[in-house]
Amino acid sequence: MVSMKDIARECGVSVATVSKALNHYSDIGKETRDRIIRIADEMGYFPNSSARALKTKRTYHLGVLFMDEANSGLTHHFFARILESFKVAAEKEGYDITFVGSSISKRKTSYLEHCRYRGVDGVMIANIDFYDAHIQELIMSDLPVITIDHVFDNRISVVSDNVGGMRALTEYVLSKGHRRIAYIHGLDSSVTRARLSSFYSTLSAHGIRIPEAYERTAAYLDVNAAAEQTDALLSLEQPPTCILYPDDICCLGGINRLRAKGLRVGEDISVAGYDGDMVAHITDPQITTIAQDTTSIGQTCARKLIDLIENPKSTIIEQILIRGTLEEGASVAAID
Repeated sequence: MVSMKDIARECGVSVATVSKALNHYSDIGKETRDRIIRIADEMGYFPNSSARALKTKRTYHLGVLFMDEANSGLTHHFFARILESFKVAAEKEGYDITFVGSSISKRKTSYLEHCRYRGVDGVMIANIDFYDAHIQELIMSDLPVITIDHVFDNRISVVSDNVGGMRALTEYVLSKGHRRIAYIHGLDSSVTRARLSSFYSTLSAHGIRIPEAYERTAAYLDVNAAAEQTDALLSLEQPPTCILYPDDICCLGGINRLRAKGLRVGEDISVAGYDGDMVAHITDPQITTIAQDTTSIGQTCARKLIDLIENPKSTIIEQILIRGTLEEGASVAAID
């Protein structure tokens, strides 16, 4: 393995000069620095991560803490897209990704303990019970933290515009003439509460009130629960003309149940989803949905977390809103 001493010998300079060149210090000449870097590359030099950690006091590892109610892990399409853009952005800045859990070698630990054990420089948290005592411990620690879709006063958060997204979706359905609109929403969370309030606020602005029975609950990504709630809505004396679902996967579950009942989606009854998942584009008819900007969410999280690690005194603690886009599919029909 090539060392800095080997490079120094080849270049005819001191080890200290090699170290300054490889770490881009400004107190050596550009020509010398470029020559050392070029020779180091030619010799196949690769920095030792442990040595770099000792020198910089950083490991260049970002923790990722994620757990959704469906226990779907990395098959969770929405989060997987965020994680991919987070990873790409982090790697461009020289950081690697480490997943954080609640155990080490089968021994139960707190999330903070796991972060300390793994030596991460900071952690991104998403899709978890933010009121859990171990999450609160992590939030109150001195470790740099950024959250997705949940706001803490002392932490940077990147938040999807759930209020604006649900408003746009509801307005679109109303523009198609629908007044009997049901909403099957996810389990209680800040995301669900924001979308639900926006749904009712938009209806109220148009002078529309819906029966309480039109509001139903199904866990995110739970196609069976979505199908069951679809059945419940269809059994009402006056069923809705349009059903909104918590996500596109649940919407597909609802579509399958509607078809089993002999109903034509986009003709006999209308539906809409949320997220902009791939399934929304390949389903026939294409699902009307709100496409969340997962690329911007992931990139913003990585950039702000790294800023917090590298520039803790100048990085502003703020809430960053990422807007989605209405995608008009064929699943919402116009009615008189």
